[in-house]
Amino acid sequence: MTRAAPEPRKTLDPDRVAEWLARHPDFFVGREGLLQQLRIPHPEARGGATSLLERLVHDLRGRAEQAEWRLEQLLESARHNEAQYRRTRELVLALVEAENNDALGQALAAQLSEHFQTPAVALWCPASLTDLEPEPPQPPRHVLDDHAGQRLSALLDGRASRCTRLTPTDWKRLLPHASAPRKSGSCALSRLTLGEPLGYLVLASPDPDHFRASMDTLFTEYVGDVVARLLVRLARHPHG
Repeated sequence: MTRAAPEPRKTLDPDRVAEWLARHPDFFVGREGLLQQLRIPHPEARGGATSLLERLVHDLRGRAEQAEWRLEQLLESARHNEAQYRRTRELVLALVEAENNDALGQALAAQLSEHFQTPAVALWCPASLTDLEPEPPQPPRHVLDDHAGQRLSALLDGRASRCTRLTPTDWKRLLPHASAPRKSGSCALSRLTLGEPLGYLVLASPDPDHFRASMDTLFTEYVGDVVARLLVRLARHPHG
């Protein structure tokens, strides 16, 4: 008489088990001893195991650390934004207090150098604007000629503002009052307009990576908008 072959061992589908436990969250109530007996892979020790409760504590600790890191990132971003706001406010107030366009250019250069790590600045204004002033412009302001205008327009490449590399040759031409680096630097350019072209604003650094092409130019455009309005107002009505 042949013995009947043993029935294959039945196993539960893990997904169905998980689904059932999700529908019965109170299953382990009164079965705390079972919780302590469950062993699951250790998250850090290869081949090791730990209790379910220890794993839960480990996971909760990890989530707490992630939440703390995200909170610190938010706080750091808030501190950076507050510092940026204070520097920008001080910059604008210094520009508004300028008594003439030469003082405006010098205040702009001083503020950007001291608070925004921008050691070189140039303002290129058309003769139609500087002719309204009693004296020729002083650095960092310059009268816009065809050569400078063509080069600045080429560097902008059809855009209103842009960050790009600045060769030593371009530096000497566009920032003649500032010492040129031996190698390429970088700059942020912005076209100044107020109903009509008012020239160009150049912010430059000898560091070729200070103004990267991928950088946002919102700050440069904002400064350019403020400067353009003050240039026109001060050219027509200088204080004193």
